[in-house]
Amino acid sequence: MRKAKVAADSERPSWDEYFSRIAVEVSKRSTCLRRRVGAILVLDKRILATGYNGAPRGLRHCLEAGCLREKRGVPSGERHELCRGLHAEMNVLIQAASHGIRVEGATLYSTSFPCSLCAKMIINGGIRRAVAQSDYADPLAKELLAEAKVKTEIFDYERRKTRPFPMLRSPRRRPALRGAPRPEARRR
Repeated sequence: MRKAKVAADSERPSWDEYFSRIAVEVSKRSTCLRRRVGAILVLDKRILATGYNGAPRGLRHCLEAGCLREKRGVPSGERHELCRGLHAEMNVLIQAASHGIRVEGATLYSTSFPCSLCAKMIINGGIRRAVAQSDYADPLAKELLAEAKVKTEIFDYERRKTRPFPMLRSPRRRPALRGAPRPEARRR
């Protein structure tokens, strides 16, 4: 009897694996031509809402209209405003809000690390933990989430558990952005 229980437990997914796999299923609803992303919000082991990336309700999907970013050669992680779609993280927060679901203290499970736009929404929504399955080329998102003390982890399918997401170290002095005007020296 004990051996049967141990065998069954080793096949049973952890909560993080369970919710990460559900986020993958949610991503299959995406209509984005470049990257399919799914996200879910979870509180006390209950799913609050789901979201995937795609065009706003009632508008033509990118599958029908084409990808403006692709046509213009915009690299991943840049010029988000040139996209017809919303990100999965945006949609999951909007879904929760439209149904009056409180998300403060929840965990976000996503198939991709959030961008800086989504990171700001996650912070303001009071999300305390984000579990991603892959990285995204937006260092500002990592900086913002670290500053807001949102715990970020990556789900490792090989080990079947989460590990801390490799974050950027916060520099003491922030380097100037390329092409940005330098701040003027303070007058005394």
